[in-house]
Amino acid sequence: MQSFININALIIDMDGVLWHGTQPMPGLTDFFQTLDDLQIPFILATNNASQTPEQYVSKLAKMGVTITKKQILTSGTATALYLSKQVNPTKTRVFVVGEDGATQPLIDHGFTLTGLYEVNNDSDASKKGADIVVCGKDETLSWAKLATATLNIRAGAKFIGTNADTTLPTEQGITHGNGAILAALEVATGVSPTIIGKPEPIIYQQALALLGVDPDKTVAIGDRLETDILGAVRTGIRSIMVLTGISTEADLKESAYQPTWVMPDIRAITKALRG
Repeated sequence: MQSFININALIIDMDGVLWHGTQPMPGLTDFFQTLDDLQIPFILATNNASQTPEQYVSKLAKMGVTITKKQILTSGTATALYLSKQVNPTKTRVFVVGEDGATQPLIDHGFTLTGLYEVNNDSDASKKGADIVVCGKDETLSWAKLATATLNIRAGAKFIGTNADTTLPTEQGITHGNGAILAALEVATGVSPTIIGKPEPIIYQQALALLGVDPDKTVAIGDRLETDILGAVRTGIRSIMVLTGISTEADLKESAYQPTWVMPDIRAITKALRG
């Protein structure tokens, strides 16, 4: 295993690394105090698109950690940024299966959001649907949302998934993630989504650009082999897998790719950084 050196910046996952739902991981405040003491810049990069950066700032504040929204990159904000470089937002209509974390970044970039059952209608040119369907984690998911998304995709709308996590660690245990919603839409439409979040390198590349640091001196921290760690591998950066989330040591034995380091939790990372 490599020596724990040349770490000038961190890209840190949140669910399963910093907390389970509303329960902070032991050592959370000490971890962030260590980053401040050692002047290690970081981006909190999460596949979870349900909340806005402002909401994550508030969540961390309740846990005793003070950060700014510029230090947070969600798959929702990454999706809006990605799409804004692909199309003209002011001329693009988007239907969203998702919550504030998916909708607000699109609004901020100037996209027009469409409503339920707004779909292109060949017999009525005045009825216009979405050019793009964006799907993120949605605890308000309904039949109407799934139907509207399906109708728009089948009518030719581009299908975008903020992330493809099939599961999500919570206080109650491991439950379904956005990947389960994507699977339903893919079965209904026959169309596979373009994924913005990890393990695709897009969100890591955006984080590196925000940090303005050398990728060789940047380390990703995550709890999932198939997203956080594979994304780091595809981006060409080192990684730490903590054992407080989804993936286990048994999973490592079956994996064709590996993290640079494996640690039990963020307390172990804090100790290694201070050492």
